[in-house]
Amino acid sequence: MRDPLADLRRIAFLLERAGEKTYRVRAFRGAAATLAKLPEGELAARASAGTLKDLQGVGEVTARCVVESLAGEEPVYLRRLESTAGQDLDEATAAMLAALRGDCHAHSDWSDGGSPIDEMALAAAAIGHEYLVLTDHSPRLTVARGLSAERLTEQLDVVADLNAGFAGLGMSFRILTGIEVDILADGSLDQTDELLERLDVVVGSVHSNLKDEPDVMTRRMVTALANPHLDILGHCTGRLITGGRGTRAESRFDPERVFAAAVEHDKAIEINSRPERLDPPKRLLRVALEAGCRFSIDTDAHAPGQLDWLSNGCARAVACGVPLDRIVNTLPAADLLAWTKTHK
Repeated sequence: MRDPLADLRRIAFLLERAGEKTYRVRAFRGAAATLAKLPEGELAARASAGTLKDLQGVGEVTARCVVESLAGEEPVYLRRLESTAGQDLDEATAAMLAALRGDCHAHSDWSDGGSPIDEMALAAAAIGHEYLVLTDHSPRLTVARGLSAERLTEQLDVVADLNAGFAGLGMSFRILTGIEVDILADGSLDQTDELLERLDVVVGSVHSNLKDEPDVMTRRMVTALANPHLDILGHCTGRLITGGRGTRAESRFDPERVFAAAVEHDKAIEINSRPERLDPPKRLLRVALEAGCRFSIDTDAHAPGQLDWLSNGCARAVACGVPLDRIVNTLPAADLLAWTKTHK
């Protein structure tokens, strides 16, 4: 017997992975949420009576998928998505993707993500991750509902409860606590030292004054990399190459100085897998490699389906010759945390 709610969520996941319009994703994820609240037996009764569409948030297409699923058939909509969802990866890229144990940069609906923490975590576990680092934004990024110290403290308790629940179910998967902290104009980090000290992994990114002069931007990033709380430098050029937000030119900085600082302090440079970022550009990725940097291949996911974008970063890492032993998220969680603790 098929699970119609799982089928609806799988459709939403595949739509997200393909970068489809948000309203299409919400139609399926919202229908699943509505139907999950029905008393036992009502879903089948409504499907039989043809009254699923009477429920708010359930439309003709989602209702049809439920009926097909309850009949033991793979919904036609899902079958079509699955048939076109394959990723044609070369052998080296597939091997690197298989070596990744987790994702060190992902957002939930606590900041500007679209899904609750548990949905992000369960999606990560379903695609084989051993861990997911939750990195919602810091306070200064108000447009992204950045977390105040109070909200971040509350989130840490929520994550602890979720991890206890996963352990109770016998799951080896865990959520690692983290943040995508803004690198401020003077290179300081946008959260209290006390809270940053408590987090498992800290990603630091520049989100403001992206047109700073090269010497100003270089000093800003080098200062941040020297901070003992920062572990990973996120999307270092800030560029946008496609997508709904339009395009944005790269920030200018001295890559030799920035990557030398990363090596000096044993911090990682993120290889951001979002299709609109693909940051850093390959020419800078090669400079970082030659400098001796570590890397973290991350999705910067804002929805469950986007967690499956890691192949984008893997393809770029393979093209530039990045070896597996330089990629921090090939490490088991315990070893990853041992590395981040050396910075503190």
